[in-house]
Amino acid sequence: MSTTIRRLSGRSRKTLLAAHILSSAAWFGIDLALGILVVTALLTDVPQTAGIALQAVEIFAIWPMFGASIVCLATGALLGLGSKYGLVRYWWVAVKLGVNVLMSTLIVFALRPGVGAAADVGARLLAGDRTAVVPSDLLYPVVVAPTLLLVAYLLSVFKPWGRIRRQVRQRQAITVSEELPVA
Repeated sequence: MSTTIRRLSGRSRKTLLAAHILSSAAWFGIDLALGILVVTALLTDVPQTAGIALQAVEIFAIWPMFGASIVCLATGALLGLGSKYGLVRYWWVAVKLGVNVLMSTLIVFALRPGVGAAADVGARLLAGDRTAVVPSDLLYPVVVAPTLLLVAYLLSVFKPWGRIRRQVRQRQAITVSEELPVA
C-alpha cells in the first residue's frame, strides 16, 4: 500500500510559512512582553507600578498568546503534511510539534489561573493593600516558555537528528544481526 503526499504549491507553501513564522514571532513577542511585565512587577518598589504591570498581563497574555500558538500549530501541521518533512517523519519536526502542543495546553490550564490570581494581586496593590505580594511563581513560565520557543526556532534552522524511521530500522537491523548465529 503506497501513500502519496500531496505537496503544497510554491505560493501556498510560502503563504503558510509566512503565517507560521509570523505567528511564532508574535508568540515569542508576547512571551517576552509577559516577562518584562512580570520582572517589572517583581523588582519595582512602587506598588502602583506592580499593580498596573500585573493587570496588563491579564489583558493580553493568555488569549493572544494562545491564539498565536494555535495559528503556529495549524500552519506547522499543514506545512508538515504538505512537505517532505511530514509531521512525524523527522525527529526535529516531531519535537517541535510536541513542544507546541505542550505549551499551548499549559497556556490554558497552567498559566491562565496564575495570571488571573496575579491580576487580583495587582488590583489589591492598586487599591492600596499593603499585604498584597507579587507572586514570584510567574517567573517560571517567563523563563521556560521563551527558552522552549528558542529551541523550536533552532530546530527549524539546524534540523538535527534525521529521520525517525531510519533510526528504528537501524535498531531493528542491529537486533536481527545480533540474533543470527555465527557459523
